[in-house]
Amino acid sequence: MTLEELSAAVAQSTGMTKAKAAEAIHAVLGGIQEALKRGNRVAIAGFGVFEVTHRAAREGRNPQTGERIQIKASKSVRFRPGKNLRDAVNS
Repeated sequence: MTLEELSAAVAQSTGMTKAKAAEAIHAVLGGIQEALKRGNRVAIAGFGVFEVTHRAAREGRNPQTGERIQIKASKSVRFRPGKNLRDAVNS
């Protein structure tokens, strides 16, 4: 599902215009993004939890040359679905 399709679905179910629905979706996603940038955990009851995980620096190999390379430490976003979402997908 694309952002446009999601906006259309939200507009249809709420009676909003597509533009207003897209604006609301952008606001929600922006809020989640800002919270994650600050290192906060975002828990949406019945849907799931977004949280930032840390990956330590490590040594890897270039698959073409076999040369050892240093991979920098990084942050990643992890999503754990809630029970309601898992049940809906598995039904």
